[in-house]
Amino acid sequence: MDALSADGQHALTLIGFVGSVFSPYYRLAGRRRPEDHVALNVALTGTGGRRWTMTERRRGALHRDAGTLAIGPSAMRWDGSGLTVEIDEVSPLVPQRVKGTVRLYPEAVVNHPVALDAEARHCWWPIAPCARVEVELERPSLSWSGSGYFDFNTGEVPLEESFHRWNWCRASVPEGTVVLYDLLDRDDQSCSLAIRFDPRSGVADFEPPPPARLRKSFWGMRRSTRCERGASARVIETLEDSPFYTRSTVASRLLGRDVTAIHESLDLDRFARPVVQMMLPWRMPRRFF
Repeated sequence: MDALSADGQHALTLIGFVGSVFSPYYRLAGRRRPEDHVALNVALTGTGGRRWTMTERRRGALHRDAGTLAIGPSAMRWDGSGLTVEIDEVSPLVPQRVKGTVRLYPEAVVNHPVALDAEARHCWWPIAPCARVEVELERPSLSWSGSGYFDFNTGEVPLEESFHRWNWCRASVPEGTVVLYDLLDRDDQSCSLAIRFDPRSGVADFEPPPPARLRKSFWGMRRSTRCERGASARVIETLEDSPFYTRSTVASRLLGRDVTAIHESLDLDRFARPVVQMMLPWRMPRRFF
């Protein structure tokens, strides 16, 4: 899930992993036993505190059922009407605790799974693309609310076997949420998705506007999005920056409106490089309990 505060000053991303797709430990293990490589990724940015955590744990720290995904001291719980996330994590390198509660209230729950590759080995399911989020953190001491988004991804093979790279973004509009996906697969075939989610009228595809380049990140990551003719897209703030992944807030124009979007770029060729794999354990420590 991701969230952007109403004043645009804060952003939060939470990802629960069973079989952590970016884990160097899972990769070395031949991507067997996904339940032995679980993590909750927390990325908090904005005024009052920046935190990033992704501690990998073994199967003894995992509990899951139809409504719960608990990983160590943190848990996600779906009660049929909303998602509650209890966070209790510690950032790597310079230890800083992230502790508190996030609640997501969907405006609608969507049954619209989408295959991302020609073989349908990767599936994206935007469960609650239009939502309201309330954030109450003890550490750091923060409280805010804003727009939110909740989805689910699953895959039968590693991402780097299927894709070179992708760009994704979601933006809130008065009628709901717009999501854009641009993917380049291993056969150098590109796929573009442009979907509008309206809690009242449902789900509809629309013609994606022209591509728009964004400035490269500190690590030289290429970023692009979509923007209507006569307007320009730009990076407002880079929220996460790594040699193979960026998450940003960007300004663009979609469906005739100026929007602020949550945007991500992923380069899987870079991710697979040995030097990047050697860097990952510093950001993703693994606990054996």
